[in-house]
Amino acid sequence: MGNNWWEINQKTRIDTPFLALYTDRVRYNIEYLIESVKGDIQKLRPHIKTHKLGEVLDLYKTYQINKVKCATIAEAELCAIHNVLDILLAYQPTGLKQQRWITLLLKYPNLIFSTIVDNLETAKELSELGKKNNITLKIYLDINAGMDRTGVNYKSNWDHLIYEINKLSNIELLGLHIYDGHLKGTVEQRTKEASDTFNQIIDKLSILEQKLSYKLKIVAGGSNTFPFYSSQKNIECSPGTFIFWDINYQTNLSEQKFKPAAVLVGTVISKPTENTLCIDIGYKSVASENSLDKRLTILNDDKLTPISHSEEHLVLENKGNKPYNLGDTIYAIPYHICPTCALYETVQIVNSQQDIHDQWAVLARNRKINI
Repeated sequence: MGNNWWEINQKTRIDTPFLALYTDRVRYNIEYLIESVKGDIQKLRPHIKTHKLGEVLDLYKTYQINKVKCATIAEAELCAIHNVLDILLAYQPTGLKQQRWITLLLKYPNLIFSTIVDNLETAKELSELGKKNNITLKIYLDINAGMDRTGVNYKSNWDHLIYEINKLSNIELLGLHIYDGHLKGTVEQRTKEASDTFNQIIDKLSILEQKLSYKLKIVAGGSNTFPFYSSQKNIECSPGTFIFWDINYQTNLSEQKFKPAAVLVGTVISKPTENTLCIDIGYKSVASENSLDKRLTILNDDKLTPISHSEEHLVLENKGNKPYNLGDTIYAIPYHICPTCALYETVQIVNSQQDIHDQWAVLARNRKINI
């Protein structure tokens, strides 16, 4: 198979479309992540929203990574099922999610759970639930660093909110949660913007800690600002996409040398015109929130260009001279791997001999596991 690392031995193949994971590359990405923080594993709290896989959580633990971040109750439950010690739900629990959260905490009393809030009302609701269930809820204040999605604005008097939350019973305020996924551009541009905002937060935090008489933790950043936060002291970094990587980050975060480890495998199902092919990687097989040119990149032929996409079909224009037959295999890397992975009930596991040797269930793609 030469240098085509993505090719899979035909005898081990299953019907397409499917998502293949290459475990040697997954391990490389974890090891490069650890290298990026100079071996200080305590700085790492990877987000599990990309993979949603219990087997990856088990792999983290073999590298002594025992803290994670997640976005859904199902993801948090998956972490608990796999006995991950420290689980942060970085999604403010409101409405019925609050009771699901309490149920999860009560079911796994030996694990450390925390979540985020960005207002006093929600903090008070959690305080009341804590009293009612005789537990103390650990929380972080969610800071809006400019993304304007959730959180209290970093330029506001969020320190006063900290004081008010700290007065509540059955609440343990652990620190701050900062996510700045809106930062784009070169690594220098991202670093400067992240640094400018972070310095304003730190200036206020140092005064706040003196009044509180204890040190607040900071969980900060995603993939875009990982190079900045990984170099800061006493910060937990939360990249997630690193585990599989994708075309978006390979292109736009080129300073980070993670390797694509997840590949879409499809089949040529039709040749509607002399210069076009139709393959079976439709909307239901690859994330399609971006424009047509930002959905996937064909690995085994850069002369194939997407020109039409629908639920079960992707039409490619063949701008080269390579002939194709019905049934030929197409390999592609998704532009955005996180929602792509969530489209699959299972992923196929490829070893260093390029054989599919296992299958893993993407269990936390479900809205609910048990709770």
